[in-house]
Amino acid sequence: MEYLIIGIVVVVLVLIISNIHIVPQAHAMVIERLGKYHATWNTGLNFKVPFIDRIAKKINMMEQVVDFPPQPVITKDNVRMQIDTVVFYQITDCHAYTYGHAMPMTAIENLTATTLRNIIGDLELDNTLTSRDIINTKMRAILDEATDPWGIKVNRVELKNIIPPKEIQDAMEKQMKAERERREAILRAEGEKNSAILVAEGRKQSAILEAEAEKEALILRAEAARESTIRKAEGEAEAILKIQQATADGIRMINEAQPGEGVIAIKSLEAFGKAADGKATKIIIPSQIQGLAGLVTSLSEIAPAQPEQK
Repeated sequence: MEYLIIGIVVVVLVLIISNIHIVPQAHAMVIERLGKYHATWNTGLNFKVPFIDRIAKKINMMEQVVDFPPQPVITKDNVRMQIDTVVFYQITDCHAYTYGHAMPMTAIENLTATTLRNIIGDLELDNTLTSRDIINTKMRAILDEATDPWGIKVNRVELKNIIPPKEIQDAMEKQMKAERERREAILRAEGEKNSAILVAEGRKQSAILEAEAEKEALILRAEAARESTIRKAEGEAEAILKIQQATADGIRMINEAQPGEGVIAIKSLEAFGKAADGKATKIIIPSQIQGLAGLVTSLSEIAPAQPEQK
């Protein structure tokens, strides 16, 4: 009897322990009771009634990503290409996700393919290659609206790869090569143009500097000539002033010495001799000094006779 009781206790403990569940962070569990939705377990410790409750679905509440294989699409200008997409989604309603659709991921994949075909069918090849953001925005809006009844929120849709046909790729490569060569030619021409402009600017600046240097040299030479003329004029003026001063001093000294009439007459004769200088043809002698002519003649005769007396 004791062993039976111990066995029953052990079975009860095992049942209790086996029906205790811990839900980790960012996860949830959908519980059915007798085949009917009963509750959604969130993070923490939860207990399930044995034989009555069952875990219908374990759900990851974190944002997830699914990469769909390339889908064949045809553009408006009849170019066939393949595009693969990446969808970022998150489960927001566990009940709707569990009972809304039997295979939600398959439904999203097919919906992505059909939506992509519809959008690309309205675009030409060039617009398709340059309108990724527009395509992504349209697809996200359509998918988010379609998956809302399934408890799924589409956060982002990205076109991973756009693979055009081989001949289109070759044509695009040739076009890019031609565009690069055109840009290279433009850059080379721009460089040569800038170089010529810089050379011309350099020559212009050089000519301007030479003209300014010549102008400054002329100004300096003119200043030097003016200074030289001023110094020369100042020297001549100073010389004239000194001569006049000397003449004035001589006259003053003569006046102070009070010379006699004879000295004055002799000085007058010397002055007339210098004035004539052997070139004058006619000299007018004042009457005051005519009386001294004989005296001068006598002195000139006596002067050479003195050496003979010795």
